[in-house]
Amino acid sequence: QVQLVESGGGLVQPGGSLKLSCAASGSIFSIYAMGWYRQAPGKQRELVAVITSGGRTNYADSVKGRFTISRDNAKNTDANNTVYLQMNSLNTEDTAVYYCNADAQKRYWGKGTLVTVSS
Repeated sequence: QVQLVESGGGLVQPGGSLKLSCAASGSIFSIYAMGWYRQAPGKQRELVAVITSGGRTNYADSVKGRFTISRDNAKNTDANNTVYLQMNSLNTEDTAVYYCNADAQKRYWGKGTLVTVSS
């Protein structure tokens, strides 16, 4: 089992920045990729960014050049692994609940953190 806890959401003005964190615990040695998804009101959940255990990244076209995903791999499997999402130049269309996910034997999800971009 893998547990994921997101943090860092909040209210930000257009053009501002936020950094989300997702702490993974449990069977983290089995994780081969972690990522961020988001779901805006009335819309389907969509991929934002993903990073593999080897460090390869992939981004949705809508966030390329503005968002950066990174991962802090713990050497000790009993420690937490943390994935970050640095979000810059935010606009109102980025308003959504952001979910962290981890792919291992199955897909795990965090409970989400709300990001609101508004003036």
